[in-house]
Order: sequence, then C-alpha cells, then structure tokens
Amino acid sequence: MATAPPSPWDAPPLPFASPHHPDARLRQFLEQASERLCAWLGSAASRSPLPGLSVLPEVEPQRQGLDPGGLLADLQLVMDGAYNPSHPGALAHLDPPPLPASIAADLICAGLNNNLLAEELSPSLSRLERNLAAWLARQLGLGDSCGGVAASGGTLANLMALVTARIHAGLGSCPEAVVVASADAHVSLRKAVTVMGLPPTALRPIPTAADGGMDGALLERELEQLGAAGVPVVAVVATAGTTVRGAVDPLAPVAELCRRHGHWMHVDGAIGAVFALSSRHRHRVAGLELADSVTINPQKLLGITKTSSLLLLRQPRHLERAFGTGLPYMEPSWGGGHGGEWGLQGTRPADILKLWLGLRQLGLDGIEAVLDGAIQRRRMLETLLSSLPELELRGGRCHLLAFTPRGLASEEADRWSQATRQQLLNHQLMLSRPLHGGRHHLKAVLGNPHTTATELEQLQVVVAGSLRDLPRPIQPSVRRSVRR
Repeated sequence: MATAPPSPWDAPPLPFASPHHPDARLRQFLEQASERLCAWLGSAASRSPLPGLSVLPEVEPQRQGLDPGGLLADLQLVMDGAYNPSHPGALAHLDPPPLPASIAADLICAGLNNNLLAEELSPSLSRLERNLAAWLARQLGLGDSCGGVAASGGTLANLMALVTARIHAGLGSCPEAVVVASADAHVSLRKAVTVMGLPPTALRPIPTAADGGMDGALLERELEQLGAAGVPVVAVVATAGTTVRGAVDPLAPVAELCRRHGHWMHVDGAIGAVFALSSRHRHRVAGLELADSVTINPQKLLGITKTSSLLLLRQPRHLERAFGTGLPYMEPSWGGGHGGEWGLQGTRPADILKLWLGLRQLGLDGIEAVLDGAIQRRRMLETLLSSLPELELRGGRCHLLAFTPRGLASEEADRWSQATRQQLLNHQLMLSRPLHGGRHHLKAVLGNPHTTATELEQLQVVVAGSLRDLPRPIQPSVRRSVRR
C-alpha cells in the first residue's frame, strides 16, 4: 500500500532568514563572511595582483546542503584564487579597489532582493534610480529634462543608446543604416551592430588624429559622402576615453557636425565621463554636454562595486519609446515609469544602491580627490618613462598610459611585451598587454588609490632594464605629445 508523501510542513526548515525576528544564524554567518572579506582586503598588499593559481571548488550541489562552515570554506577557496584589485601594483585594468559603502550597499541590495523591473517591486529604489540618474545627467550638462537608466555594463548601455537612436531616427527596420565611430572605439559597438541585425560593414570607422582622438576632418568627409549617397545614419559615436590610451574625441566639433547633418550623437564615456563630475577636470571631456546620450561607468574609477554603468539621455522619454511594452502583467506606474520600460533589461537588481551610497561616502570633494590622484599618478609615470627615449608613449586626457619600444616589428613587440610583463609581475606590478596600431603595448591604468611613487619608480626601473635586453639599439625619434 502506497504511503503518502511527507507534508511539506513536516520537512526540515529551509535555510532562509526568519521573517518574524532577527535571525541569529544569519547574523553570525554574515559576520564570519565579513571577517574573511576584511582579512582578504587587509592582506591585499602581501599577495600578488594576479594569483598564481586559478582554483575551482566543487561545483555541483551535494544531496544535503552545506553548513555555514562548509560554505565559508568554499568561499575562501574562491577568494584565494581571485584577482586582487586592492594591491598597490594592480595597474592593468579599469578595476579599482571597492569603496566600503559600495560593498555594504551591495550586501543590502542582495538582502532586499528588490526588482527594478516595476515600481511595486522596488518602490523606493525605482525613485532613487530615476533621481540619481537625473542628477548625474545634470552634472554632465545634459539639461534640466535629462535622465537615464542603470545597465549591467557599458556594452549594454552602448547597445541601448544605439537602439534608441535608431528608433528615434525611424530606422528600426532599415538594413542599410550605419553607425559612425572612431577606429579606436570600444569593441562593444561591433557587438551592438550585430545584435541590431546589421552587417559588420555597418560600423564605419574614422581614423584617429595624432592625439588619439577621431579625426574631425575625416568624420566630416564621411558624413558628407554618406549624405550624398543617401545612406541613413543611426548615430555618430564619439569616445571619451579610448581603451588603450584614454584619448578623447573632439566632442564639440563632433556635436556640431551631428547638428548640421541631423544625426544622433552618442558619447561612449565609460572611461572618461566621470571627469565631467568635477569642475577641475571637466575640460578633459569638453563638449560632452552636447551629446544626445552618454554612457558612464562609475565602476571604472570611483570604486563602485560592479556593476555600475548608466545610460544618460538629454531626453529620457526616448527610452520608453524604444523599449516600452506596457508591461501588461504589472500594476500601472505611479511615479514616472517602470524601470523595465526604460531599457533592454527586465529583471534588474538595485545596482543604483551601491552607486548612491558610494557617492554619498565620497562626497563631491572625494570624487575630485579620486580624479586628482588618478591624473597625478599618470603624469608621474609619464615623467618617469619620458626619461627612456627608446619608448613611444601613448596617452590621452584620462588616466591611462600605454607604451612600447620604438622601431620594433610586430613580433618583436609581442615578445618584448610578454617578457616585460612577466618581469613586472615578478615585482608585484601588473600591467596589461593590449594590441594597438598593429603592435603590443604595455598599459598602465593609474586609477588605483593605493599606488604610490614607490610602485611607479619600480615600474620605471623594470622597464628600463627590459630595454637594455633588446637585441638591437632603437633610434629615438620625435615623441608624440601626451595630453595633460
């Protein structure tokens, strides 16, 4: 005779926090996890930026769930193999150490588990996102009616900007439409045209000038030729901070060309747009305020935990026109629009919380101090490396600096960059090795507030030694200027 299945009410309790009283087990578990995180952050300088071994714990869940001790052991294993952005020698990427307030807000965000799809699922957080996005857009100079939406990274923000521009231009089903951008624009634009159903040739690259920014004269010629041929343009994308050298396109002249030809201007400011938050540094991205839309990634310099990216618009109503569906399964909006109607994402975590609390912790003076420090470190490294005439430096208006020996063929530059990167890692200094202009460079990102003169001077010593090891002398030539 078959037995009845056990009642779910008789099953052992599941490991959710109690809704009736503060859960002592949750408090203890979070305290122990926090202790491990604090220990990991507090010992960052004693470990390499890049761990020697990538570790992987047991992946699949066991029949019985782990107790807190087992869970913490698994967490520690992952932490031991993690990239270490808080090390003073972590100079490879746009991944600074995290702000404590942003860490705490990330925890609270997870605990609240609100969904920015719709207002009733995140009532206060939806308002916070709208208001903070509008404040950021006003700080960038986009006007009084501006606003925007958070996105899971600059790639998605750029895609949403181009979709919005295409809908606004009435080109939603036009297969001949093109996107015009710098030859050094971010690779996310290639992904965007693919997702939009356009061929790779729809992305029209404009060569760069000597300073690394898009050549304005060549852009003007391209727009005139496209107009004469009747080719529709989705948008012109200007870059405020290119990936390798941190160059900034001539934003004001680009905006004037867009106005003259009637095109949408999007600025990919994932790297550089944060400089517009400071009156002292706004000149680095002058003309940003003339854009129709801007991508900004506070995660890349301000210490906001990932992900923190936003798409900001002069007229944010264009977002709902591009992405609105009515959300018929949700209650109507009461405060300005559901977040799921303002972008491609539906379900979204409250990433705005860690940006808001992080900015509150920094304050305007703190934001400016972060930007000041990044530029000062870049200038110091530039000065140190300028003493090596064998090097060609490639910089811009932001906090990035790339370099490679002069006169090396592509294969030689590849070998030099690999060997020198390893020598730097041996000294706990991590730089990246991008391919730029057909040759590998070493690139330093100077946004780490823990980096001091000691690390930068050691970097110069190692690089100088690597140049002595080259198989043949390199004749110095006229150095390209690096924008201050």
